[in-house]
Amino acid sequence: MGTCKQEYLLESINSPADLRNLPVMQLEQVCAELRQYIVNVLSENPGHLGASLGTVELTVALHYVFDTPDDRIVWDVGHQAYGHKILTGRREAFQTLRKFKGISGFPNPSESEYDAFIAGHASNSISAALGMSVAFQLEDQADRHVVAVIGDGAMTGGLAYEGLNNASINPNNLLIILNDNDMAIDQSVGGINQYLVSITTSHAYNKLRYDVYKQLRRMNLISENRRENILRFNNSLKALISRQHNLFEGFSIRYFGPVDGHDVANLIEKLNVIKDMQGPKLLHVKTTKGKGFKPAEESATEWHAPGRFNKETGERILPKRINEPQFYQDVFGLTLVELAEKDERVVGVTPAMPTGCSMNFLMKAFPKRAFDVGIAEGHAVTFSAGLAKEGLIPFCNIYSSFMQRAYDQVIHDVALQKLHLVLCLDRAGLVGEDGATHHGVFDLACLRPIPGLTIASPLNELDLRNLMYTGYHASSGPFVIRYPRGKGELTHWQNEMHVLPTGKGRKLREGTQAAVLSIGPIGNEAAKAIDLLETEGLSVAHYDMIYLKPVDEEILHEVGQRFSRIVTVENGVITGGLGSAVMEFMSENGYATCVKRIGVPDRFIEHGSVRELYRLCGMNMDAIAEKIKALVSLPDNRATSFREPLIQRNFAPSSLINVLL
Repeated sequence: MGTCKQEYLLESINSPADLRNLPVMQLEQVCAELRQYIVNVLSENPGHLGASLGTVELTVALHYVFDTPDDRIVWDVGHQAYGHKILTGRREAFQTLRKFKGISGFPNPSESEYDAFIAGHASNSISAALGMSVAFQLEDQADRHVVAVIGDGAMTGGLAYEGLNNASINPNNLLIILNDNDMAIDQSVGGINQYLVSITTSHAYNKLRYDVYKQLRRMNLISENRRENILRFNNSLKALISRQHNLFEGFSIRYFGPVDGHDVANLIEKLNVIKDMQGPKLLHVKTTKGKGFKPAEESATEWHAPGRFNKETGERILPKRINEPQFYQDVFGLTLVELAEKDERVVGVTPAMPTGCSMNFLMKAFPKRAFDVGIAEGHAVTFSAGLAKEGLIPFCNIYSSFMQRAYDQVIHDVALQKLHLVLCLDRAGLVGEDGATHHGVFDLACLRPIPGLTIASPLNELDLRNLMYTGYHASSGPFVIRYPRGKGELTHWQNEMHVLPTGKGRKLREGTQAAVLSIGPIGNEAAKAIDLLETEGLSVAHYDMIYLKPVDEEILHEVGQRFSRIVTVENGVITGGLGSAVMEFMSENGYATCVKRIGVPDRFIEHGSVRELYRLCGMNMDAIAEKIKALVSLPDNRATSFREPLIQRNFAPSSLINVLL
């Protein structure tokens, strides 16, 4: 007799509707296949592995119980949602995850109707889902369910508590799933993490309370209008019995759990019991990050986004690095230790990314002077401001894209008080495969208008060290340094640090036909383009501005007097950045110039490798060279032709800037 081959269930699931046609008894097999599929794909195509392995059973249960996409599932921290993507019609496309023109690594409504809300920055799910649930109430669609799935460290974000605080105020039937895996990218920190690990709630009590509640409703002894008072009484009773008050019920949110997040049948049962309960409620689900793949279970930080790996042995396939440039983040981390060794006032602050930004070096060398504050960027900045106010010199390292969440704190708590604080913006510019939610392209433009800030960007690793040293010595207020993800330019990067004069750039190359003004490491791409043009007989000057604010006016006067054709190059949005600063200066000082701005265009940029995105945005060597060549080849009367319509309106020619589009 032959053996019967087991049916491969995942291949038959092209939508959650297909999943819901299966009996519950087959869902464990679906979970096993889904987990293995994630491991298979990510072993060859790197992505965020650990968090999604931990939510496999939860993902299957949610799509089995709820009628998605009519019901909404709002994922917080998109690292959790790979299984969701696979079950919602993107199984084959999952092979293209985070690749140029492939599917995103994060939920995005423009990609699928099953992606209810964008998820790239943490802690927004409760607020967004609450808005959806209230909207359904107002639109007489109260039978539609909304679920917020928050976890993987996101509960340390203040926005989550703002959402919780409002959940009991407005009419809604929101269900919050707390995916408690005891981990963020690095080990979770703070009192909330300890609370989630130790919280105890009686399952029998929850069932008894709900049964009593239904009976009282049937007897018309309580109503929904009085439900909150009953809820508070019940919470007080349970606190008395368990000797522990429940944080979430303190927000008048019904709490259930904790439950095993890897028991899919039990999850389905619990979700079916509570999904139609009136009012906001929270299901506390305990999961293991990296579940089902032993190496990921044993080292959650390392396997958060491990790169390529051998799926059989669990060995990570690390690129061989021989005489290669150092990573910018490692230069930062090692230099910070050097500064801390020189001065005990130097401290480090990071919001949940000590390994990513390499502040783990300082944590090892000076554990009492390094602070991981969790996913709380606004707090990180204001906490750093408090340290600075009392005489310490904090280096606050935040990914550029996440710094957007602390904009008010930079203005109100740091700049307004002229505090001596060094704000280091890692992952500045186009970051690659993480895509639009993670590109750090807005920092130059959004920080430039803030009074009192010094804003700088290094051309290479030596400049990063020198700028950190300059920021350490700065006495005029807050000092901002932005630098990109990945490797720098130099194999020998350790130097004797020295101060770079504030607001002073430098001339890298003489030229006669045009001037290129660049800021930051993208200047190396511009330098290669100028080298290429030199072989074709073109003479182009190159200035490394170093500082966006204060900008080097001496260089700008020199350029305005010597050149009618100027190209600016920056790894950030061109609206409001270096190019805008140059145009403003030329206009205000009466220089008639053609200015071509090269940078990130005025749109959100998709995911792909950095090289692919440079080509997409016209920021790679060849594109820069072509744009310089086109500008140089313009006839001399082109600028005059630009001015003629304005001259007829009584504008002085010397006060005009012509922007080559």
